[in-house]
Amino acid sequence: MRVAVVGLGKLGAPLAAVLASKGNDVVGIDVNPDAVRFLREGRAPVDEPGLQELVTAHRDRLDATTDLAAAGDADVTILLVPTPSDERGAFSNAHLLEAISEIGHGLASHDRYHTVVVASTVMPGSCERELLPALERASGRRVGESLGLCYSPEFIALGSVIRDMLHPDMVLIGQADARSGDVLQRLYEGVCENDPPVRRMSLVNAELTKIAVNTFVTMKISFANTLADLCERLPGADVADVTDALGLDTRIGGKYLRGAIAYGGPCFPRDNNAFGALARGIGTQAPLAEATDSVNRSQTRRLADIVKAHSGDGAAVGVLGLSYKPDTGVVEESAAIALVKALRELGVDEINVFDPVATDAGSRALDADVHACRSAREVLERSDVVVIATPWKEFERLPLEDLGEAKRLVVIDCWRVLPNVDAGDAIEIVRLGRPLEASLAVNT
Repeated sequence: MRVAVVGLGKLGAPLAAVLASKGNDVVGIDVNPDAVRFLREGRAPVDEPGLQELVTAHRDRLDATTDLAAAGDADVTILLVPTPSDERGAFSNAHLLEAISEIGHGLASHDRYHTVVVASTVMPGSCERELLPALERASGRRVGESLGLCYSPEFIALGSVIRDMLHPDMVLIGQADARSGDVLQRLYEGVCENDPPVRRMSLVNAELTKIAVNTFVTMKISFANTLADLCERLPGADVADVTDALGLDTRIGGKYLRGAIAYGGPCFPRDNNAFGALARGIGTQAPLAEATDSVNRSQTRRLADIVKAHSGDGAAVGVLGLSYKPDTGVVEESAAIALVKALRELGVDEINVFDPVATDAGSRALDADVHACRSAREVLERSDVVVIATPWKEFERLPLEDLGEAKRLVVIDCWRVLPNVDAGDAIEIVRLGRPLEASLAVNT
């Protein structure tokens, strides 16, 4: 098919490359001329594992432009533009409406069937109330006749976007009419490599499903973190044993059930808040979503208090990992960034930080109020207490043995990634989710 992908950001650029890799002719459209220039030159507009390789391999099927009206030449247009949160916590459709207006003008000069797919996360009811009427006004066409409209959000995580697009748990299609759903299903069947289940439903049901999925996942994370807090206060308890058994119950499942620290990133916090905003906006309540957010916000202070409890006056604190998760440089709503700010408020003067890819971004987010180190080793050498805040693979083998007996250090292992080994007392490893008064002293 001929596909236009509007928005060449962290999801749109990988989607354009994935679609091209499966034989589709793709034009990426973005108002940012740099993103367009990068793609036309065969360069990935964003950093994402595997993206540059796909762009290089399938450059002959990838084009790019800043002209939104060019979408009219495609069979399918997929919209992945920002829907920022407003003051209520709901998503704004302003950018979507601007894009739809331009795309509609381009469609007005064509008469063949065209399917528009909204993949940006929106509030339930948006497609029916705002986006569909705007598309019909701009194009002069009727949805259900020569024009189709679908809502089909991505369920992905930064750092594994391409893999998640090729092997999704499901394909969710909200459809204004059956024909548009058929078109989109055929497109995705040619992309997905794992034959996922496809769920087709009304537009509003798909919109609600999207934010419900992320709200439910955040609830699991906060529950696991509550268990970790309990285990830290119960002699002999271990959250890893508890959640491992809990996840074996098929009613619960093990994904995202790992007691550690707060969730973050560009989706989970705001989707959970949007769920609450939706409930308030239609005259009801979502206390589970609100409690989940409250529990998540409390995790930062919980961790900061643990750090302070293991720090003496004037102690230097190191933070390993600044991105909100491994394999991405995104620091938006990062638990590590929130921790540094909380430690500052508690009076910690020296904070040393390192992230494999996000040291610079994290330092900017903190207004350079930290010492940016060049390696994990430098953090260890400069600090008295070190927190493993993001479970990057390279932090599983820290060079602790090189510090020597003279270097006394506390390592707070939030994700329990360090190996269990016996040794002397020079280094104390505190593993969250286990009794804090019985931390294992090790010398690896």
